Amino acid sequence: MTAPKIAPKPAPLVTLRNVTLGYDRHPAVHHLDGEIAPGALLAVCGPNGAGKSTLFKALTGVLKPMGGTIDLGGARTRDIGYLPQAAQVDLSFPIDVFDMAAMGLWRRIGLFGGLSRADEAKVHDALETVGLAGFERRPIGALSGGQTQRLLFARLLLQDASLILLDEPFSAIDERAVRDLLALIARWHQEGRTVVAVLHDFAMVRAHFPECLLLAREKIAWGPTEHALSSESLARARMMIEAFDDKAAACGRAA
Repeated sequence: MTAPKIAPKPAPLVTLRNVTLGYDRHPAVHHLDGEIAPGALLAVCGPNGAGKSTLFKALTGVLKPMGGTIDLGGARTRDIGYLPQAAQVDLSFPIDVFDMAAMGLWRRIGLFGGLSRADEAKVHDALETVGLAGFERRPIGALSGGQTQRLLFARLLLQDASLILLDEPFSAIDERAVRDLLALIARWHQEGRTVVAVLHDFAMVRAHFPECLLLAREKIAWGPTEHALSSESLARARMMIEAFDDKAAACGRAA
């Protein structure tokens, strides 16, 4: 009998090789190695100051590594779907919900391109998917925290990215919004998209994210969530952050 063929392992979507990240030559993340597989559902966890948002800035191309390499497998950073922390969103900007969501289409139509009827229908569908039907002409400054996150998820839906980065997507929002947005993340995962989220709620991570990177200025654990969030790993992460010296001398300038 002929042995069944084993399907080859897919190439990583993201590969980190000895990556060091920092600001003003002071490192914030040290010598990070790892791979993110296509279709992964990965949580990034760690204490405050662990370097989680710094890692996202590097993945989106905003921050250049001080050392090592980040390989996006041929993808362009401009094609990554990115949801920033809520504090980084300027809600005073004079724009309504519909136009804010429609910004998810700009990579396809251009900054000054007009919306076709099909595009307008996509925007309405995205807003309905996240529970904001009927809010189209409401100023974004009038939205609650949960409604704002729903709007940002609608914009991501329209971007139609294969790699989606969510930086603390559930901070200060109501439980119903959390449930609805978790369902949308599960849908993305079922569609084969890769979702990476910075999260602080370990119970949520254990329930919804099969893989976890525990970060504390360096990789503490990266793998199945049960292992990455073990009591031993969490204790080590706390110890690493407490021991880290922010006043350490700056590193040499990267070439």
